[in-house]
Amino acid sequence: MSDALISFYEYLSVVKALNTQSIKSYIKDIKQLEEYYQPRDLLSLDNMDILKFLAQFENKRTLNRKLSSINNFFNFAKRESLTKSKISLKTSKVPRNLPKYLSTDEILSGLELIDKTKTNGLRDYALILFLYASGCRVSEALNVQREDIIDNWLKIRFAKGEKERLVPLAPIAIKALEEYLKEADISSTYIWLNKNGNRLSRITAYNITKKYLNVSPHTLRHSFASALIIGGADLKVVQELLGHSSLVTTQIYTHIESQELKETINKYHPLAEEI
Repeated sequence: MSDALISFYEYLSVVKALNTQSIKSYIKDIKQLEEYYQPRDLLSLDNMDILKFLAQFENKRTLNRKLSSINNFFNFAKRESLTKSKISLKTSKVPRNLPKYLSTDEILSGLELIDKTKTNGLRDYALILFLYASGCRVSEALNVQREDIIDNWLKIRFAKGEKERLVPLAPIAIKALEEYLKEADISSTYIWLNKNGNRLSRITAYNITKKYLNVSPHTLRHSFASALIIGGADLKVVQELLGHSSLVTTQIYTHIESQELKETINKYHPLAEEI
């Protein structure tokens, strides 16, 4: 590495106190830029040089990450008087992808594949319904204790930012949960357990939803929100149920509503067909 890059590494490690992975990402991006222009001095580059380097990356997220690293490096170099050049380029706007979600019919079809004559089958069935009925994060679900469910209401205590929220649970999810708990005869205060009686891990929860629905547990959270929005629920209510601190985060689901309306028009309106 060049002296400037070594100094940047020390700055990230000591002054900024970033974690190891973040430091590696920064250094990797700058080393790639340095190697691209060898044997030129890294500090001799200008905005046009940077743009030429970035032009090889089509993925906007990759491009923006590298641009962030480059801007941070050259801001550091100028502040430390290592260069007089000012490199400052704006990031490219990254389109927000619609979250993947399943319809209720798709989820129910997957549930039919579960063998409910076995305890683990009852657990898997109840867990999938629980995730879809509550919209909670998988980490929140796995931390649920018996006392957190009162009169068909779920109290989520382990939300992001340590904020509590209450979510009503559908009767079908409650029934499935009761059947599982009765069969499993669980003594633990926690609900979702493996065959050894230990709390279920995130990877096991992932394997369960992947096996029957071919999606991650988080997709069930998206499916919960999408079903509410398509059904006409108020956005602020959905925000509260999801535990989003900002309405902006929840607004991505309005795109799903728009997409659903468009598909309905295309399917049913007589003028949607070419004459």
